[in-house]
Amino acid sequence: MLLLTPETLLDELRARGALLEGHFRLSSGRHSNRFVQKFRFLEDPAFLERVVAALFATMPQLDVTCVVSAAVGGIVLGYEAGRQLGTRAIFVEKESGTPRFRRGFGVTPGERVLVVEDVITTGLSVREVIDVVLAEGGVVPAAAVVVARSVVDVGVPLFALLDLPMESYEPATCPQCAAGAPLDEPGSRFLR
Repeated sequence: MLLLTPETLLDELRARGALLEGHFRLSSGRHSNRFVQKFRFLEDPAFLERVVAALFATMPQLDVTCVVSAAVGGIVLGYEAGRQLGTRAIFVEKESGTPRFRRGFGVTPGERVLVVEDVITTGLSVREVIDVVLAEGGVVPAAAVVVARSVVDVGVPLFALLDLPMESYEPATCPQCAAGAPLDEPGSRFLR
């Protein structure tokens, strides 16, 4: 299996139509002129296997027994990460707007957990997942993301396969809004 590099991942994102140009509302609520459509690389199991292997190649051995991700977008990534690590993989989802474990999922006190995410901008989703794990007494030695749109502090070491800085704006200061550009809302938090 040919290991992906940040450069070849960027080429693959472009070739797969995963790197979009336009005017987008991100899951964080901020606006940007670029968007990473994660499902275009999550849809191909063989490619996702390569992405996760390359991500793990950037990280030290963490000796974790569980991978936790956020629903919905992180589920596929989390399960592939768990498969490669030989651990179980579970996810956090929101109930009445509050992130929590459901479906009988949970961690045991002291359990070492890797938190994974596909794309990170503000770090809110990753921090929410970490908080849920910590509230159950789990230990989070690190978080791993495929694409980091910005540098953020999530409270634990953060490993990214691809650093892809992108400008983002609060809606009130967005130059594309000021220019009247139509807004696209492809993020999973805005699905109707």
